[in-house]
Amino acid sequence: MKPFKLGGFEVYFLEDARFRLDGGAMFGVVPKPLWSRVAEADAQNRIPLTIRPMLVRAGERWVLIETGMDDKQGEKHRKIYGIEGAGRLLEQLRALGLSPGDVDLVINTHLHFDHAGLNTVSRDGRIVPLFTNARYLVQKQELYDATHVHERNRASYLPENVEPVAEAGLFEEVEGEVEVLPGLTLVPLPGHTLGQQGVVLRSDGRTLVYTADLMPTLAHAPLAYIMAYDLYPVTTLEVRKAYYPAWAEEGAYLATPHDPGAPLGRLVRDERGYRAEPLSP
Repeated sequence: MKPFKLGGFEVYFLEDARFRLDGGAMFGVVPKPLWSRVAEADAQNRIPLTIRPMLVRAGERWVLIETGMDDKQGEKHRKIYGIEGAGRLLEQLRALGLSPGDVDLVINTHLHFDHAGLNTVSRDGRIVPLFTNARYLVQKQELYDATHVHERNRASYLPENVEPVAEAGLFEEVEGEVEVLPGLTLVPLPGHTLGQQGVVLRSDGRTLVYTADLMPTLAHAPLAYIMAYDLYPVTTLEVRKAYYPAWAEEGAYLATPHDPGAPLGRLVRDERGYRAEPLSP
């Protein structure tokens, strides 16, 4: 597995599970005749997705952005979401000569089950944190929401992915924009959840943005292509309008968490609005 070099950073685009979600929910108010041009649905109207954690080597430190999925929830959960290959993240770490204990920082953009599933694992009949030598960085608002669930978000925030990490004292709450390491900054990107954050890498005049679910796939680049899963869709729109112009102007690399084909892309603006072009790492 070859790294993508961004100045002083080495970036590895990993792939954990493949899964499926309802295409209508994934594209919100956009009608199927439009979204079906960019995503092919199965007989249950579900479109293919993946979860792409991103591993960053920053000097002597290893930073893992997202932890992927796990099989703790069992067969019913797997069938509902068409999950295949949950836990492949561990195989990919091993292929790089790493174990979970080598990870120094885990960044949870948010704590939904498809992004934070391997925060914990089942071991000897108990659910325990997986990255025991790491600090798990999460926005304070996100951790609050994940531990104070309601009917609208209950299915996404699973306590087994959150509570063992909290009980072990491994969460480190941040508030707002924070430079965690030189050139590696956490940036609030609310909308999908109120406490969602993205990750921005800057080095040698180049920028890479891990978009979290502000832009779940490259197909979601157009401003109106906002998921029905977003708790605050108008906020998503406002945040996109705030960041898109700069990302497009500086030619920032965009890494989306769920694109089933391309791990990396770039925003382009033309007379029809914004779209994203896939890039080869």
